[in-house]
Amino acid sequence: MKYELYVITDEALSGGLPHEVIAERAVRGGADVIQLRDKSRSCRDLVRIGRRILSVTGPAGTGFIVNDRLDVALACGADGVHLGQGDLRPGVARQIAPPGFVIGVSVSSVEEAVSAEEEGADYVVISPVFSTGSKYDAGPGLGPALIREIRMNVTVPVLAIGGIGPENVCDVIDAGADGVAVISAVVAQPDITAAARRLASLIEGRKRAGDADRKRQS
Repeated sequence: MKYELYVITDEALSGGLPHEVIAERAVRGGADVIQLRDKSRSCRDLVRIGRRILSVTGPAGTGFIVNDRLDVALACGADGVHLGQGDLRPGVARQIAPPGFVIGVSVSSVEEAVSAEEEGADYVVISPVFSTGSKYDAGPGLGPALIREIRMNVTVPVLAIGGIGPENVCDVIDAGADGVAVISAVVAQPDITAAARRLASLIEGRKRAGDADRKRQS
């Protein structure tokens, strides 16, 4: 799975657009992964919504992840689940999930990242890199330096989330992130597709420039 632009749905920040509409517009803009995040819906509703999102992501070849809820992810046929530090441990989820199921984990330290990889996580998300209002429980920004530290200590893809937008996404990629996870920078914008396309282009361009620099130095 490609992780460069990972978009997390949020109906409140989208001005009331349904999760599946957010997903469809973000996919058109080049999102590599869509995460369904909704802490207020019932399990039944989330499964129904998840199946609608899958009908968008599947044909496009875009990854589909469910936040927190392994049961929902399995029931709706998602590609994987994303777990926080207070959720089911990735090692336990790995025992339950079928082969090829993707497990991501939020981390805020090198130790948490290393532990997540050892327990079978397929990717880690450093949260939050910058202070953000999108997640009330995220805490203060940890800074790009942590991206470099974690990148040196794990082999799985490293993503960053929290306060990331067009103005600083290149700094995050330069620090060693394989990609970024965003909410407001795409979902809260008047044109979700255009916002996703702009971020995807910035990430791709920065990675291409970085590859060129490394070739010149080698």
